[in-house]
Amino acid sequence: MRRVVLWVVVCGLVTALCCGCAGGSRDEGRAPGAPTGVTAEAGSATSVHVMWNAVAADPAVSAYEVYRGSEKVREVPGSAHMLDVVRLSPSTTYVFTVRARDGDGRLGPRSREVRATTPAAAAADRSPPTPPGAVTGRAAGSRAVQLSWTPATDDRKVVSYDVYQGGVRIHSVGGGQTATVVTGLRPGARYSFTVRARDAADNVSPAGAPVRLTTAPGDDEGAETAPADFRASARLADGSYYLDLSWVPPRVDGVVTEYQIQLDGRPATSLVWGGTPPRGRATYSFYVGREAGAGHRVRLRARLPDGTWGAFSVERTVTTGARR
Repeated sequence: MRRVVLWVVVCGLVTALCCGCAGGSRDEGRAPGAPTGVTAEAGSATSVHVMWNAVAADPAVSAYEVYRGSEKVREVPGSAHMLDVVRLSPSTTYVFTVRARDGDGRLGPRSREVRATTPAAAAADRSPPTPPGAVTGRAAGSRAVQLSWTPATDDRKVVSYDVYQGGVRIHSVGGGQTATVVTGLRPGARYSFTVRARDAADNVSPAGAPVRLTTAPGDDEGAETAPADFRASARLADGSYYLDLSWVPPRVDGVVTEYQIQLDGRPATSLVWGGTPPRGRATYSFYVGREAGAGHRVRLRARLPDGTWGAFSVERTVTTGARR
């Protein structure tokens, strides 16, 4: 899906106005925007795990509604960004959307549609997978932790892994994934995490060994939430200079759809993917003027699925018209 971006220069700053992009930006007095970063993945032959990014609104979002096709299957509080849709049929493809409702009762538009196909049911399968092994973790700043584990085994196939905080399941990932970054935590707080494996028959393994971690004090977002391998260069086109940026999105729970670019120490450009954002290296270009020899400092950060900003990338210095 191609984004259409209109550029407006205000007080020397470049601002991106995304046309047709899903919401998530603050817009006082109107209904919330459509949730972005919506994903759906089969958790078993009869369930699908739906996730989405937090929507910023004024007043704040009070609830999210999750739809299967045209039917609303459940409503969850505004603090929740995931839901297991259960009692589904095996070997079936389902379509899901999510809507946000603010504290004044205004209901926003639906998100883009996402599809998930449940696997075939395993006949008479009553054997749960083995627990995930060698579960390890470390604090990733003040608001995130990184977890990893070795794969569980099953007599048929592990479909997903469930991550628990204390006794509460907070996230699920696909059966081929053995690491994740959990965000939205409190600074200087102690947490206990466990991981369980699930097969297509909805058999759940015992929990792996608990991992107890303490987040860093203060407001350090953590390097793991920053875009990685950030690169920047200047380019001349039709008498104007542009900055060409590329980076690897941070690996976090959910999907990153929004970034903020800081130019010369000030917020310059916000970009939002209305379609499917890149999973690998992302690229972006924007206009910075016609003057040769102008030096610019540039860096960027991602809005995480829990609605908070991650850490900034490393800062790059670029001079327009400089020879490479």
